[in-house]
Amino acid sequence: MAKRRRRTRGWLLVLVAVFATVLGGSLVLERLYPLAYGSAVNQCAAEHGLDPYLVAAVIRAESRFRPEVTSPQGARGLMQIMPETGRWVAEQMGLAFDAAYLYEPEYNIQVGCWYLATLLRQYAQDPVLALAAYNGGMTNVDNWLNDQQWTGERHTLEQIPFSETRHYVAVVLRDQQRYRFLYGEWR
Repeated sequence: MAKRRRRTRGWLLVLVAVFATVLGGSLVLERLYPLAYGSAVNQCAAEHGLDPYLVAAVIRAESRFRPEVTSPQGARGLMQIMPETGRWVAEQMGLAFDAAYLYEPEYNIQVGCWYLATLLRQYAQDPVLALAAYNGGMTNVDNWLNDQQWTGERHTLEQIPFSETRHYVAVVLRDQQRYRFLYGEWR
């Protein structure tokens, strides 16, 4: 019952946003599903072969488009990059690195997109597995798959041992579709 209420509430938010847009209230839409840093998202997504709406959904889930956010675990910026991951990605990309750079939106999006694209390649372009690894870590995802704790399929998200990761994957995939529905072609 609670699951149905959450799903209904989610679609109700989308309908409110659509009606607000039709009535000229795009501010409501932009508050619920923002596209801040759109040119950086679009450019980096294109550069790495990513769907910009997937990137926007990750940013929405990770930081709500707030570049100054730090998680309790120490993840930083829009795409919530851990400093160790940021250092590794920067090294792979040939970029200078300082943990403070992760608070710079363009830098963070560039590093986050590279990392997300790498995870997608690692997991045969499967966004479910890549998002689980983005949130829960590659080692955990590999262990869950190897130990047959999770099949790796979208319809078996409830098998993921980490509730946060189960929720994260479902929310990002849902929001990717909502972004596409609400905005159509990327602007």
